Amino acid sequence: MKTPRHFLQFKDLSRAEFDYLFTRTRAIKQQFKAYQKYWPLEDRTLVMIFEKASTRTRLSFEAGMHQLGGAAIYLNTRDSQLGRGEPVEDAAEVISRMSDAVMIRTFEQSIVERFAAHSRVPVINGLTNEYHPCQIMADIFTYIEQRGPIQGKTVAWIGDSNNMCNTWLQAAELLDFNVHVSTPPGYEVEPERAGLYGTDHFEQFADPLEAARGADLVTTDVWTSMGFEAENETRIKAFKDWQVDAEMMQVADPQAVFMHCLPAHRGEEVAAEVIDGPQSVVWDEAENRLHTQKALLEFLILGKV
Repeated sequence: MKTPRHFLQFKDLSRAEFDYLFTRTRAIKQQFKAYQKYWPLEDRTLVMIFEKASTRTRLSFEAGMHQLGGAAIYLNTRDSQLGRGEPVEDAAEVISRMSDAVMIRTFEQSIVERFAAHSRVPVINGLTNEYHPCQIMADIFTYIEQRGPIQGKTVAWIGDSNNMCNTWLQAAELLDFNVHVSTPPGYEVEPERAGLYGTDHFEQFADPLEAARGADLVTTDVWTSMGFEAENETRIKAFKDWQVDAEMMQVADPQAVFMHCLPAHRGEEVAAEVIDGPQSVVWDEAENRLHTQKALLEFLILGKV
């Protein structure tokens, strides 16, 4: 039995493999738009395990698997034995014998790592506290689709140094672009948590306006991520000057795009005039979760086609 490929962090795949995936994404998306049936995963099954709530992750994986001719099974830890204390390792042994791939959306990264270590099939990180690799893959594809190659470009990350920020930093090192990060004091990037090798592609800014200056892509996320709801009041006070607003977009490159992984809180991390404005590509970005993940499933289950 050959060892399965997993996608648990962005750096689990090589630059050449991402180039391949972005090419496949474009082709798969074109087929979808032309209503061309493409079922490479007929009779294959994806198991989706959710410990954290989701709209886009569930919809994009479930619809994507159906569109590739396969089936997707939804498991919530509340209504499976995983929620009653079954060891992750035991669940992995069983679930991976009955499916062709597993997607997990959970809290600690260690959970997906432990599951993958005991799985016979590819495991995909659908989001953890530490990383969100599927979202960043969709974001980068969206940039390429809208503006061309991302190599050498600058991404401004404004707000919390969360799982999205960590994944952008990994992607920058792998795909050779730059990330300007601006967070409130006390919420700075933790390089070891982000899994960074160096700082060649990463710069921290105390002033969010300076981080956005000249950027090709400006992006943010909610101030309070899932699991941190108890800190909401404190965070709203700390982050008030870190809203992506029209002024911030004006100092970015004239061709800059705005992205947000959604759901968004207008008037908090982003002004309504930005997310609903002409530079925003958030709806294309959301849709591209579907297409990039179809390319990823095809690659992990079948290899290069």
